[in-house]
Amino acid sequence: MAEHSNSLQSIFYALGANLAIFTAKLTAAIMTGSGAMLAEAVHSLADCGNQLLLLVGLKQAKRPATPEYPLGFGKSIYFWSFIVALIMFSMGGVFSIYEGFHKLQHPAALSSPWIAIGVLVFSIAAESVSLWGCLREVNKVREGRSLVRWFRESRQSELIVVFGEDLAALFGLVLALIAICVTILTGDPFWDALGSIAIGVLLVLIAFFIGVEVKSLLIGQSTAPRVQKAIEEYLASQQEIGRLLNVITLQLGQDVMVAVKAEMRECGDQTELIAAINAIERRLKESFPQIRWTFFEPDCGDRIGDAVVRSGH
Repeated sequence: MAEHSNSLQSIFYALGANLAIFTAKLTAAIMTGSGAMLAEAVHSLADCGNQLLLLVGLKQAKRPATPEYPLGFGKSIYFWSFIVALIMFSMGGVFSIYEGFHKLQHPAALSSPWIAIGVLVFSIAAESVSLWGCLREVNKVREGRSLVRWFRESRQSELIVVFGEDLAALFGLVLALIAICVTILTGDPFWDALGSIAIGVLLVLIAFFIGVEVKSLLIGQSTAPRVQKAIEEYLASQQEIGRLLNVITLQLGQDVMVAVKAEMRECGDQTELIAAINAIERRLKESFPQIRWTFFEPDCGDRIGDAVVRSGH
């Protein structure tokens, strides 16, 4: 029951699309003088840097555990995902809002607006392909959940970031296209400036929601609720366990740590008890390959409190 899809593929989809889009947008922004287009170019450039940071995070997360970091470096990807959210907020959102207000104070007519429209149509097509690639990976682990619920429950911060970026980029492109079209129809550059501000607000909001989700992972979240439940049910079904007292999970990047407290059935002497625990841990890891560390404590009661006790199995 793996919780992970191919995030790496989604990142490369997004990186390729954003490199092509950035080049096209920047060229159009220079030729047209569009504030909304320049905001979109900066957004795409920031997205390229963001994807590179995610690749750095994924690489660092695979480093082996050391005595100083006994649970490994899996949470490195959460740190870099949070940095990406900050960049998206500042370089993308705040800059776009600033550019919009600057254009309001110093309005200028668009030049060659049809070039900008052509670039935006191309960018929307490219970004749609990137979003399609991301959604394909999301659907592998969504299991019938809505996208909002998946976003809230997923423990793959890099996939959350790519999905949020792709969604923001696609909606931002549509806003830029609408702003330029209205500017052409009315001849008023106010709408171009307003489009830049709207794009900035959109980026700030999505960056905020991404940051909130990644912050929870940085602090230390359990594994996804459905996986937690499946682990508990599996342990409760083991014949060596008389009563499951408590199960604590911790998501560490792609890996999971599980701590178990259970009342064991009669196992004879100490050697047989140890053998029974080892057998349970081995089978648990075989059934849930994402589990890397297990800590098993046999006991006859759990004094942590009723709120966290798992009993009655």
